[in-house]
Amino acid sequence: MKNYILITFLLVLNLGFSQNPNRTFESMDFKNNILEIKVNDGIYRITPYTKSIVETSFIPKGETFNASSHAVVLKPELLKPELLKTSTSIELKTAGISVSIQKQPFQISYTYKGKPIISEKMGYVKNDSLETLQFNLTKDEVLYGGGARALGMNRRGHRLQLYNRAHYGYETHAELMNYTMPIMMSSNQYMVHFDNAPIGFLDLDSKKDNTLTYEIISGRKTYQVIVGDSWIDLIDHYTDLTGKQPLPPRWALGNFSSRFGYHSQKEVEATVQKFRDDKIPLDAVIIDIFWFGKDIQGHMGNLEFLKDSFPNPIQMIKDLKKENVNTILVTEPFVLTTSKRWQEVVDQDVMAKDSHGDPYTFDFYFGNTGLIDIYNPKGKTWFWNVYKGLADMGVTGVWGDLGEPEVHPSKLLHATGTADEVHNIYGHDWAGLIAEGYKADFPNERPFILMRAGYSGSQRFGMIPWSGDVNRTWGGLQSQPEIALQMGMQGLGYMHSDLGGFAGDNQDAELYTRWLQYGVFQPIFRPHAQEAVPAEPVFWDAKTKALAKKSIELRYKLLPYNYNLSFQNHKKGTPLMRPLFFEDDAAPLKTDASEYFWGNDFLVVPIMKAEVVQKEIYFPKNSTWFDLYTDEKFEGGQTVTVNVTEDKIPTFVRGGAFIPMAKPMQSTKEYDGNTLELHYYYDSNVKESEGQLYNDDGLTADAFEKGLFELLKFESEVNGKVIEIQFEAEIGKAFLAQTKSISLILHNINSKPKSVKNNRKKLKFIYSNDQRTVAIPLEWKTSDILKLNIHLK
Repeated sequence: MKNYILITFLLVLNLGFSQNPNRTFESMDFKNNILEIKVNDGIYRITPYTKSIVETSFIPKGETFNASSHAVVLKPELLKPELLKTSTSIELKTAGISVSIQKQPFQISYTYKGKPIISEKMGYVKNDSLETLQFNLTKDEVLYGGGARALGMNRRGHRLQLYNRAHYGYETHAELMNYTMPIMMSSNQYMVHFDNAPIGFLDLDSKKDNTLTYEIISGRKTYQVIVGDSWIDLIDHYTDLTGKQPLPPRWALGNFSSRFGYHSQKEVEATVQKFRDDKIPLDAVIIDIFWFGKDIQGHMGNLEFLKDSFPNPIQMIKDLKKENVNTILVTEPFVLTTSKRWQEVVDQDVMAKDSHGDPYTFDFYFGNTGLIDIYNPKGKTWFWNVYKGLADMGVTGVWGDLGEPEVHPSKLLHATGTADEVHNIYGHDWAGLIAEGYKADFPNERPFILMRAGYSGSQRFGMIPWSGDVNRTWGGLQSQPEIALQMGMQGLGYMHSDLGGFAGDNQDAELYTRWLQYGVFQPIFRPHAQEAVPAEPVFWDAKTKALAKKSIELRYKLLPYNYNLSFQNHKKGTPLMRPLFFEDDAAPLKTDASEYFWGNDFLVVPIMKAEVVQKEIYFPKNSTWFDLYTDEKFEGGQTVTVNVTEDKIPTFVRGGAFIPMAKPMQSTKEYDGNTLELHYYYDSNVKESEGQLYNDDGLTADAFEKGLFELLKFESEVNGKVIEIQFEAEIGKAFLAQTKSISLILHNINSKPKSVKNNRKKLKFIYSNDQRTVAIPLEWKTSDILKLNIHLK
């Protein structure tokens, strides 16, 4: 009881005295792990999902509980929470998160392991136009979330509209973009997810009175409070709640050729051949709207190859496949009234309706159009049949564009509700339609689904989001790390940008080069732009092309490391790009996106201004860092000015890290998981370290779950002048163990080792005095454990 009183005191001290004076407690009921609190104006329904997640719903008088969620897939665990009751309060307590209800004045508060997290302020309030949920914030919290925005990392002070809308040509500031989410994350390492689809606002203390407010036009008054012992832990719990991202096909981590757009089969084939002639690696080509129409306007919705421009698309796709190049086609959810298929979609009842039950038509940039109603089973089936037909032709990737939807009149009616009720989930459910179709008709294939709009949990459909039509300027580049980092924290680990920028005719070789160098360390490497200035490196001048080639070759060299990041994301929801504050709690880092971690072991510093020759870099504490290109050593916890060259951006490797790298290739199809370089960055202060490398065939859906994988594990232990490195493998039940040819390269070795031994057997090695590296060739049968002892002088 003393502890309970202490927690109540701490909640008041930390979260203030604010509560709703008009709400009074009436009664409680606790059954099947669900606590219902009856108050004068409705019912609170509180459900612990796990010891780290609790859901609270308010059901106003006269309404019934709606259990349907578009975001949540997790089922509540069979917990046995304690229910502690006094005359003035009730506490629902788990081993982690707990909910306290103060009866009078009424207030609901949340704690995690005794530490105050957040509390309702006014709770639920209905005004003339909106319904709101209101919470107390502490004065020092940095706030993240709300989806994709360009606002700076700290989004506190903004009232964020929740309405997916394209922002063409944005640069450093964009309050509203294609992909919004009703999520607030706090620097105090918790998050609140508002589990409701209709449009509204997320007010992150815009009135500067320490208040979080969720405002909606209709729908559920449901939210989940999620906590964790670390940032990685927190995101793991959130993606448990809303679903984990499946592994993408391995080729998705390669280079894309894309522009707006290729006008003909001949142009596509010539562009791919140019990559091959210039020996620049390539894995996919993306064909924009000209595959179904000669012009930008008037043809959207045809969704079949235009024979005049693409006379033999099946052969083209086959020929590209022979070159190890995948074909991706753009599609949109709009069918123009001038398209070849308009009468077809009208006859088959595919389109969203007006109030009279007729297809709702409206004008937008591309022409007079209707919108496919994916909430009508007829519309959903029709749309999937389009994708199935393309997949049968050999198309291996789907690009869903304009999926906000770009224009979505409020008076338009879907089978399940109004446009405003489903607007923010349209892209989400569109991706779900494709993912479900693949599972039904191509169950062994991993879909590639590229989209710019979605909702909480869209990652579970395999969605690969991009950041919209960014301007081709330095300002456009400067906003990209923030957007990717924020979205990764919110479950969308593959958020990326059109490399080089999309909008405008600015042909700036330095900007293009720096953007592609940044792209090496973002989730998807996909240059894309309006065609007046080339997006593809093969059409730039010789110097720019050579610099781009160098970046792309590094991207391919890092393929095994990057694919392992995809595996970590699949298993734990861990973002590929991670803010420095994930492990360094220095206050300035909480609002900084100028540097970031690529996975656990790379520190990346993109160059986002012109003519930079020196850069101040902060090296995160508790680690030593080595320059990827020179092996120069930097101690953590300090800021150092480093020189910057035109051919690379500053990139550093954590001391003690294992970095797997691949041999050169022109396509990920050539990747050989049995032949690797493994780089170990020796740091005498790191007494123990570990790394891993996940491998499968790169194509089969659910390969890990089916046992079609190998997981290679590397461990180091430093004892005085001896480095012990151990290799061990976990082999999936359906995977054949194979022998690996590994070139183990140790960095930061100041003199030639006395010896390298495996079970007392001396091994050959090569020591480079200039590079201070040791190269050890190894043959490792993964069914065995391999141990090495490197004896230093």
